[in-house]
Amino acid sequence: MNFKASRIRILLIICLSGLVTLSVIRCHNPEKPQKATLLSILDTAHHYLNINDTVKYVGAHTCMLCHQDIYNSFVHTGMGKSFDIATKTKSSAKFGPHVVVHDTAKDFYYHPFWKKDSLYVLEFRLKGKDTIYKREQQINYIVGSGQHTNSHIYRVNGYLYQAPITFYTQEGKWDLAPGFSDGFNSRFSREVGLECMNCHNSYPQFVKGSINKYSGVPDGISCERCHGAGELHVQAIQLRHKVDTTKAIDYTIVNPAKLSVALQVDVCQRCHLQGNAVLKPGKSFYDFRPGMKLSDIEDVFMPKYEGMENEYIMASHIARLKMSQCFIQSLKPGEDDKTSLKPYQKSLTCVTCHNPHVDVRSVNDNSFNTICQNCHGGSKPMQPTCTEKMVIRKKVNDNCVSCHMPKGNTIDIPHVITTDHYIRIPLKKVDKEKVRKFITLYDVNNPNPSQTTIGKAFIQQFASFQSDRPLLLDSAKHYFPDNSPVDIKKNFSSLVDISFYKKDYQHILYYVSVLPANYALDSALTHSDYSNTDAWIAYRIGEAYFQINDFSKAYSFYKRATQVAPYVLEFQNKLGVTLASLNKGDEAEKVYDYILSQNPEFVSALTNKGFLELQKGNAEEAKQCYDKALSYNPDDRQALMNTAGWYVFEKQYNKTEEYLEKVLKKYPDDEQAKDLLRKVKLIIRSTKSF
Repeated sequence: MNFKASRIRILLIICLSGLVTLSVIRCHNPEKPQKATLLSILDTAHHYLNINDTVKYVGAHTCMLCHQDIYNSFVHTGMGKSFDIATKTKSSAKFGPHVVVHDTAKDFYYHPFWKKDSLYVLEFRLKGKDTIYKREQQINYIVGSGQHTNSHIYRVNGYLYQAPITFYTQEGKWDLAPGFSDGFNSRFSREVGLECMNCHNSYPQFVKGSINKYSGVPDGISCERCHGAGELHVQAIQLRHKVDTTKAIDYTIVNPAKLSVALQVDVCQRCHLQGNAVLKPGKSFYDFRPGMKLSDIEDVFMPKYEGMENEYIMASHIARLKMSQCFIQSLKPGEDDKTSLKPYQKSLTCVTCHNPHVDVRSVNDNSFNTICQNCHGGSKPMQPTCTEKMVIRKKVNDNCVSCHMPKGNTIDIPHVITTDHYIRIPLKKVDKEKVRKFITLYDVNNPNPSQTTIGKAFIQQFASFQSDRPLLLDSAKHYFPDNSPVDIKKNFSSLVDISFYKKDYQHILYYVSVLPANYALDSALTHSDYSNTDAWIAYRIGEAYFQINDFSKAYSFYKRATQVAPYVLEFQNKLGVTLASLNKGDEAEKVYDYILSQNPEFVSALTNKGFLELQKGNAEEAKQCYDKALSYNPDDRQALMNTAGWYVFEKQYNKTEEYLEKVLKKYPDDEQAKDLLRKVKLIIRSTKSF
């Protein structure tokens, strides 16, 4: 490297980072940590210092000043291009007047288009050739490098939601976003939570007490997600502390290549192991740092099926690799190898085949085949060689990966083909056609999870992934006994969760009654965290009281939920409904106004505010609320019913009939709508007779 250029880079780092406090140093005068103290710590370190949560992140552009070539390569990888604002440069999609996606289940059409330099999605509905409904939604962010997909996110006052359509790059087509098909189209209301954002991007500025509110989001996965926070490393450079990394480890910054195999794999599987993540008590999705054991932060569970070995989800690379004998057998000599600064070199890990700084699309097949042949070339005794017929090998250019790691469709994301990382002898057709049979959940990253963790995994599996399997809740209950007040107090939150998902509200009320008076409100449900754990339990207890029309007690628990998590707008909405039920309309209206100040598109708050306006005799204000609610969701049941009620108030019974028929078209089993429609038809008939 040019000496002058190197000096300039170091000076730039000093200028950029000079205001950073030396927060990891503990000394007699913490306000003025001594240079000698820091150097002494750096010289004697024998573990990675940037694991400490007081070490701050400095951003990729600071890393770039000394690592320009690596930075220039990394920004073109899938991670480097994972997330950015919605621009024509960022988008990989095709556009045009005939690009339309039709959701046949819910009868909405979607058309993506650019308005100058801004990306929009038009949602509309047709009746014959006439457009009877439309909504334009601006898109603020694009997720994905374009290797597989471009998904789309929009922002409302910091609240992030996923748009209902995705561009699938490999097939060059637009379609409903993953999880939005088969009648599950949540349209523009799917919240982008911290867990999702955490793996598709660098760490965002998440607003605690919310599900999906952010004060800021970065523009892609950066260096520090794999190397850890860089503040201390920059400080060491400022102090001219140098380590010859060919002979020793620089403990100011994690180099994953120098981690043990298990810790190195943990860096990758933090995000390349999608599943049912159960956080340890007191932990959040912010807490993992490279060099840590992932199982100290979270356990990731996957469902195990008989007859489903050939199927896999998008981000299951690590789970599939761990099933491979190549991985299992390689750990025997490699995991305990202390002779090298790079322990992984004698084992099979992710970086054996993948250089994280290089776009995988730029690597040719021969590079991967060479890695396979290093072990399976037959040059040493006992090394198996390929036994396939040469004529078949020639058809695939002797490509090991094409047979032993075949590409296939993922079962969770349509139109996407990825490499299956389960390395094995190719399956016969009869093996591929086995009938699926659910067996259990298993912990991918921890062979010995606690009983409590297993129980929580079953609850979350039902709540987030398999709500069609109520037996999962019975399995969960096994881990949380309720045989005594001591059991109930110990397992209170999980017991409430299980009962809530079973819609067994009486059991929730029983558990609350067994606890000491006011224990739940005064002691158990007071803590704020990134997962809103206590707030959710308070909300669910509030729901149980609401179901038996005990609005006073429901109010107490809804109020606690909003105190602990003020930006979860559904908690606020139920608080408003309860206040209205207690005839406290003015207080309820203040709650709805707060919700709408946060998100003006919150349909339930608009509908409920309209009802209060109508109660006060403000018919026009009520109608404006209902119209606005239906402009965001023309199929919202309560907005349709309230609009029908408004026309009753105005004695426009034909319009009432029209809106009730809209309700029954979408909700044909709605008894309330059926009963009201019968009464309205009688009124219309009697009016005509008169």
